[in-house]
Amino acid sequence: MRTSTRIAGALTGLTLTLGGAVLAAPARADIPACTRMAELAGATASDSVTAACGRGVVGDLQGCVTGLTGAGVAGGAATGACRAAAHEPR
Repeated sequence: MRTSTRIAGALTGLTLTLGGAVLAAPARADIPACTRMAELAGATASDSVTAACGRGVVGDLQGCVTGLTGAGVAGGAATGACRAAAHEPR
């Protein structure tokens, strides 16, 4: 087997391996960042704030915002906190 063929095969294998690792990496969610932002915006730490941030983690942005506004967080701050929960790009 020629050296160039071996190198090409090795590079292809490496590319596929690294690409698969990136795709298999779990998406991170950040409930603590969401709750901190909610607290900075005026909410008190409570189970309802944590539950609302949990809804943001699973992609229920509207449910998260509704929960946080019910806990005393202003609308814009609630949206930001919910986006932080899901690490949604801004």
